[in-house]
Amino acid sequence: MHVTRQVTMDDTKTGPLAGFTVGVTAARRADELIALLRRRGASVLHAPALRIVPLADDSELLAATKELIDCAPDAVVATTAIGFRGWIEAADGWGVGEELLARLRTTELLARGPKVKGAVRAAGLVEAWSPESESLAEVLERLLAGGVAGRRIALQLHGEPLPGFVEALRAGGAEVVVVPVYRWMAPEDLAPLDRLLDAVVGGAVDAVSFTSAPAAASLLSRAEERGVREPVLAALRGGVLAACVGPVTALPLQAHGVDTVQPERFRLGPLVQLLCQELPGRARVLPVAGHRLEIRGHAVLVDEELRPVPPAGMALLRALARRPGWVVARAELLRVLPGAGRDEHAVETAMARLRVALGAPKMIQTVVKRGYRLSLDAGGEAKYGERSAP
Repeated sequence: MHVTRQVTMDDTKTGPLAGFTVGVTAARRADELIALLRRRGASVLHAPALRIVPLADDSELLAATKELIDCAPDAVVATTAIGFRGWIEAADGWGVGEELLARLRTTELLARGPKVKGAVRAAGLVEAWSPESESLAEVLERLLAGGVAGRRIALQLHGEPLPGFVEALRAGGAEVVVVPVYRWMAPEDLAPLDRLLDAVVGGAVDAVSFTSAPAAASLLSRAEERGVREPVLAALRGGVLAACVGPVTALPLQAHGVDTVQPERFRLGPLVQLLCQELPGRARVLPVAGHRLEIRGHAVLVDEELRPVPPAGMALLRALARRPGWVVARAELLRVLPGAGRDEHAVETAMARLRVALGAPKMIQTVVKRGYRLSLDAGGEAKYGERSAP
């Protein structure tokens, strides 16, 4: 059973992602992605958006395998290492493993990248070609450049349908046989995903990472089931960054008007490095009371020192930072304070805790009978006035 993993500030105090919270929707290789994020200081909310179900007993996979054995394809595209290995293992279980391998030895075998090439060779096969980029677009380009009219091409899938790839081959005149080795399904335990959706709507995460198109589609589907799809989309279109491992993964989000960021290389490492650039670049920076104040997701940097701030304090600080140097009335601050009710004394209590958290009480001035303001340094408003508020 999957559970939500929350990394606290005590787990790591340095790094480019310190003070930010990142949602992880991956099921496969989630531990690797979480470790990379934690190493760079992020807090992580893990909520698998799907689960992978092997199709060893699936009639669709068996039928596709027998069809290829009986009628040889001109080319076979292996898209993932785990999927290709799973296909060979399933065929062995059905007693047709040797027949499948024999058939694959007689066809043009294309492997998407080094990892898939390794799986192909581990099966005793040799690929005809493999791109260094691990790009399916490059595989498609090679096939189309050689001409696909009248050719029979088998495509090993790993759960997702690879939109555009099959259509392009068929438009070129090819007969395409899809080999679905795994199937994506909703997670058995939906509670972590629900908590992530609530965190997205509530602004408690700064970014959500996606490593497959089905994960993105599943998250939106669950949001619709709960009646929160529009608030989730609004958050992803606004302050919550949607980071996708590649363009195919981004398609379900982009179809709903969500702008995404993607690394040049479609791997976990570059995805994390992209987050390390994007999230700090979105942080609000202000010169306050002689200090450099950087407002991050759930913490601040005061002169490069990371200081955790409780949620109530962050709500007040963000309200003050929207109009740095200007007085913000207690009544207005009360409206942004989570669960404060109508008692303005709650603002005073939260403000006192915020000052303690900042470690520099003079950053926030009390203006008697009016409210509070950030002690913006002279010229600070002009310097940072054009920057968007967090």
